[in-house]
Amino acid sequence: MGAIVSAIVGAISAIISAIAEVIMIIVSVIATIIITIFDIIFDIICCNCFGGRTRRTGSHRFRFGGGGRSGGGGLGGSSAY
Repeated sequence: MGAIVSAIVGAISAIISAIAEVIMIIVSVIATIIITIFDIIFDIICCNCFGGRTRRTGSHRFRFGGGGRSGGGGLGGSSAY
């Protein structure tokens, strides 16, 4: 009789453990999704707040070659090769 009760208790314990593991996986997935959404929101906010510095340096042009309106060549200033 003790073996039957022990088997039933072991089965119940295994079922509860499996249910708890599934719940933990679901909570982990939900937490990952929420964290990802907040990361995306903070990335958008940071790009809007601090993106001006990147845009300013990214739009600066270095004109070393000819082709500008000055008609000059490269660094030497002569367009004849």
